[in-house]
Amino acid sequence: MSEQYCLVLCTCPTDNTATRLAKEIVSRQLAACVNILPGITSIYSWNGKIETDQEQLLLIKTQSDLATPLEALIKEHHPYELPEIITVPISHGSIEYLHWITQCINSPSE
Repeated sequence: MSEQYCLVLCTCPTDNTATRLAKEIVSRQLAACVNILPGITSIYSWNGKIETDQEQLLLIKTQSDLATPLEALIKEHHPYELPEIITVPISHGSIEYLHWITQCINSPSE
């Protein structure tokens, strides 16, 4: 049952961007919850150079069948030319928590 759920990782350049994107995702019921981990340091290769930036990491809890529309929303609203969007299947989780994810995604918007 839990394999129908996934965790999507996405980095953002600022607190403001992370908060705005997280609220958009949850309000459109593409995820039940988004955690924002502030102050991560990312070291990466971009255009032939090694870059270092401070970013915020989004941990997005959702159902696997929403991964594609979630990816589309992130690409539409994200300021990066190439945003990080990595989906990791959830192989096990608290049954109550996973049911809560389903309820949040399938409940009518308030």
